[in-house]
Amino acid sequence: MKDRRRPAPHISHERWLVSYADFVTLLFAFFVVLYASAQIDKKKAIQLSGAIEDAFQHLGVFQNELRGQAEIPANGALPAEASPGSGPAQNLSRLPGPAQGQPDMVRKKENLDAIRAELEKALAAEIKRNEVALHMESDGLVLSLREAGFFDSGSATIKPGAEDAFSRVALILQEHPCAVRIEGHTDTVPIHTSQFASNWELSTARATEMVKTLIENHGVSAERLSASGYAEFHPVASNDSAKGRQLNRRVDVVILTTPLPPRVANQPVPAAPAKIPGPAPNLGKAAAENGLGGKT
Repeated sequence: MKDRRRPAPHISHERWLVSYADFVTLLFAFFVVLYASAQIDKKKAIQLSGAIEDAFQHLGVFQNELRGQAEIPANGALPAEASPGSGPAQNLSRLPGPAQGQPDMVRKKENLDAIRAELEKALAAEIKRNEVALHMESDGLVLSLREAGFFDSGSATIKPGAEDAFSRVALILQEHPCAVRIEGHTDTVPIHTSQFASNWELSTARATEMVKTLIENHGVSAERLSASGYAEFHPVASNDSAKGRQLNRRVDVVILTTPLPPRVANQPVPAAPAKIPGPAPNLGKAAAENGLGGKT
């Protein structure tokens, strides 16, 4: 009888290549997805950064600066995605020169330094008597007019003896087209008179009185000015001592770094003060006549 033996089955030792190929394919697809996601997130991050920067610029926190590589073209392409034919020489030719590329913030800082030097020279006597102080803050140059030199206690009317000093300040503001915010501040001692029910009214009245004086007597454009009252809530010293309270009773003239609209910045300085019709009310008269609830 013929012996029929089945041939031994052929064992393939290369079957692992199928699983390995599948694994490599999946790994390739995984990294492609990661790369694509990273590019999308980068675009979104740059767009979000630009939107936040624009929002803060409108609020006056940041100034218009050169964004450089952060700018996004209208088609949404990243700066690295240059059009065909744009070589290194073309990219270098688009870089701003020394004068053209100077950021607005640097120019503003230089302008404020110049204004500060003018104010320090014009108010040297008042600074020496500690009636005026100058310092820089993030939003601009702050000129502090202290109550001891510019206001009677509880009054919103500038002292007659301080009008000359304030006129010197107004003259410098006329020559520099900057936005100006007038801030009224008091100490923590409450006031309650027929004219001012609280420190809020007194601080606001002092700020608006100075704005009115700048407009009526010195011809400063009203579009450049704003007024605000902070009462006792923005102190520069401790209210626990008489010296500290005296420093807190002040009106701050803040020369802002926020750029003015072109139509306002390009306005010529008026030759004569623009007088608003009607007499200017004496906001501090009633307070002086009716007594004070406290020295603020």
